[in-house]
Amino acid sequence: MKKIAFWDKVKSFPQTNNIIYLVYFFAFCVLFTGIISCKYFFLQSFTDKDNISKSTIIAPKEIKVTDVLRTEKRKQEVSQSVSPIFTPVDDQFIQNNLLDILSYISNIREGEQTYSEKQKALDLIFDISDQKTKSFVVKFLLDADNLTYETVIQKAQNTLIGVLNEGVTEKDFQENKIINIINRNIDVSTTRNQIRVIVALIEQVIVPNLVVDENATAIAKKNAMDLIRPIKVVFKKGEPIVNEGEIITQVKKDALAKAGYNILQADYSDILSMFCLTLISVFGILCYLNFYEKQFFDRQHLLIIAVSTLSVTTLAVFIPYNWSVYILPFPLFATILAIFLDSKSSFVITVTLLAVITLMLQFSSLAMAVFIIAALLIVVGLTRIRFSRRFDLIKIGFFLSIAMLILIFCVHYDSGRENLIRDLISGAFNGVATGLIVLGLIPLYENIFGVITTYGLSELGDHNQPLLKRLQFDAPGTFSHSLMVSNLSEAAAEAIGANPVLARVGSLYHDVGKIIRPLFFIENQTYNDIQNPHEKLNPRLSKMVITAHTKDGLNLAKEYHLPKVIQDFIVQHHGDSLASYFYNQAVQQEGRENVQEEQFRYTGPRPNSKETAILMLADAVESASRTLKDHSQEEIDAMIHKLFSDRLADNQLSDSPLTLKDLDTIASTFSRVLRSIHHKRIKYQENIIEELEKKVQKQTNKNNEQNK
Repeated sequence: MKKIAFWDKVKSFPQTNNIIYLVYFFAFCVLFTGIISCKYFFLQSFTDKDNISKSTIIAPKEIKVTDVLRTEKRKQEVSQSVSPIFTPVDDQFIQNNLLDILSYISNIREGEQTYSEKQKALDLIFDISDQKTKSFVVKFLLDADNLTYETVIQKAQNTLIGVLNEGVTEKDFQENKIINIINRNIDVSTTRNQIRVIVALIEQVIVPNLVVDENATAIAKKNAMDLIRPIKVVFKKGEPIVNEGEIITQVKKDALAKAGYNILQADYSDILSMFCLTLISVFGILCYLNFYEKQFFDRQHLLIIAVSTLSVTTLAVFIPYNWSVYILPFPLFATILAIFLDSKSSFVITVTLLAVITLMLQFSSLAMAVFIIAALLIVVGLTRIRFSRRFDLIKIGFFLSIAMLILIFCVHYDSGRENLIRDLISGAFNGVATGLIVLGLIPLYENIFGVITTYGLSELGDHNQPLLKRLQFDAPGTFSHSLMVSNLSEAAAEAIGANPVLARVGSLYHDVGKIIRPLFFIENQTYNDIQNPHEKLNPRLSKMVITAHTKDGLNLAKEYHLPKVIQDFIVQHHGDSLASYFYNQAVQQEGRENVQEEQFRYTGPRPNSKETAILMLADAVESASRTLKDHSQEEIDAMIHKLFSDRLADNQLSDSPLTLKDLDTIASTFSRVLRSIHHKRIKYQENIIEELEKKVQKQTNKNNEQNK
């Protein structure tokens, strides 16, 4: 079945609407890539493919740039000149090895072996390549008298201690400096023969006792590199930055960038790569909206995304090179999308745009990280503000400024004093400007794209709005009913996590169609104390008059330019339910076989959102509660349960996303609100002051009698 459904979609794709959407998709990608390409092609370009200048460019002002290559080279030279820092190791084992060798030699000297056997035994402990020296050392140690032998042993031990105190490194071994180190530490009174023996003995045990401390050496090199000041190259005003035919080095590129020239280059293959990246990114965002945020996958919201994206991209392309990147309005972009869409969609789209622009325009990845964190703070902050107070947006802007200052300082504290101050000022200004500008853009976007925000809803909920004012005067009973319904709807929407502001405002306008014929509705008849005009009409005509109020309301909504989301409340709050009162009248008069239910149903459509479904239930519950004589909890709960069951049985909630758990929560909320409305009051006595005076006088008389 899935395979058939898939191929059905494929076959049905070549329709007019789908082709138009595909054209819009490619047109946006081409336009986006074209704007980005302006940075490479349509700004001033002055180099050929070999990076050779086509003309001489004069410095418009004094320009100082850092020669990064020379500065880095100088730092490397200084780093290499820093001597390694050594740390000593435990060298007691070296001295112990010498003692072991000397003890072995003493045992051989005192042994009973033959002279030849003693020579062979000593040959084994000396690793000396020069056989002549080796033979001399062995013979000296065997032939020396005890006094001379003890003198050599003592001097060898003292020499080893001196060598170890001086320190021996691996480099000393590589450069054959060991003998020189040993000689420096031998007593000056030592004879040449004794020196040869002492050197031979120490060479058998000596190993490096100093090792390089990598951490200390690295710190020393870094400190030395930090002392190197950047090498500056100065171009005086009026001097050529680059001459015609000259190769443009990195230093000259940096100078040209400070002078405001475009230094980016790309060929057509690069532009094709950008276009492919744009296609993939835009397609990914569309898939996200279609799969996870389908309510925003419509023409109005997609236009908001497209216009905002192209505006920010254009500013990013044409920002002067000597301006800070933190002046770009990415926080404003995230705020607008969070208000007109939602926080999750705003964050996904903002991060995607930041990644694409950073790659295409070669912005700093650190700047991208700052903007991503700022966008995250924005979307989280917007979920915590009160939309009835516009000043909360200003506060968000101030908090964003503080966050931008901290983030920029953390990632750019070593970028140089001049650049850091420029970036900090730009980031702080960006935050404050975001809060101020978004206030002006909200009504502009609402009027242009026809999408209402919570701020716009709060304005529509003002009772001084022209249509609500008209409802108060022309149909006061209906207005009172709408107020009660709005209270029920708002409480229920908040309880189940729907939009309470939308539910409240939509409920205020749901019955505006009754303005056209107000006296045909019971709540206005009671208010004006007139006879019910339906008594003179047949049920079919009465049904037409009553059910027409949804169509009349829609016409009024269009006349007063109410947004579509409010129009949905007007046409959906009855769904295609049955006008049961007039249907039953017609059955009594004409007979059941002559009356069809379809003739007495509203035209619909059924509620398709949580808020409109809540309105349908609240409208029915509020109207029915007026007919109850007993407003006890049991009676109210029974009435609510019956009305909910009737709507479910009639499939009026089949198109809405409400769950059974939501319905239970809504029912308990309705019950609580209705009980608070219809609570019992204490009956106060009339002329209570007179009654109190009588009681006081009576008590006074009684006291006087007792005193007598």
